[in-house]
Amino acid sequence: MHAVPPKPIPVFNGMHSVAIRVWHWMSAAVIFGSIITVLLASTLFRTRNTIGLVHDQLQQKGAVVSQDQARAVAHAFSDLLWDLHKYIGFALCGLVLFRIGIEVLTSPEKKLSMQLKRALKLRPADKEGRLEQQHYIQVKRIYVIFYVALIGMALTGLGLAFEDVPLFKTYHGSIKQIHALLQWVIYGFVVMHITGVILADLGKYRGLVSGMIHGKHIKRDQG
Repeated sequence: MHAVPPKPIPVFNGMHSVAIRVWHWMSAAVIFGSIITVLLASTLFRTRNTIGLVHDQLQQKGAVVSQDQARAVAHAFSDLLWDLHKYIGFALCGLVLFRIGIEVLTSPEKKLSMQLKRALKLRPADKEGRLEQQHYIQVKRIYVIFYVALIGMALTGLGLAFEDVPLFKTYHGSIKQIHALLQWVIYGFVVMHITGVILADLGKYRGLVSGMIHGKHIKRDQG
């Protein structure tokens, strides 16, 4: 008597398109670049943290400068970093438009919204399949939150970059607060994403990282 083979567990993770893979790695570079400029401008190159260093270095070179003059020089370094952050933000805005374009132009079955709807409609017969379905749905929902936060970051960033526009100037304080709040959402997603990918790639979703590079189907470890 032949043993009945177990039913295959539904694999929800599929192949990523070239456009998504390009967008993913470009976005990773831009987001990390943005984070680095914020960290440097807020810590090592923060104006009040470098005034003393600038003042002392200029005095050692024989220049006689006041604290206000030293502050102006120190502030220039901070401005350079924030200007770089602004240009990186413009690149992020372009990537947001790129991602929206992918979602609009891609085939219906590959749209994020349709993938989530299909997953919600599935009724796996076994417990492991249901657990995988729940995991897939949770991941997709987190991505939706991330995309909303990313769009919010791009829009508020534009509001700060063009703060001289009367409308943006009127609500500058609120725009800045929202921008600062959304950055923590992005930081949280980055930490969750990297941690989750590493754990998944080391576990039953081996090949997850390489799949995002070369686009091949993810091979699941069936144990």
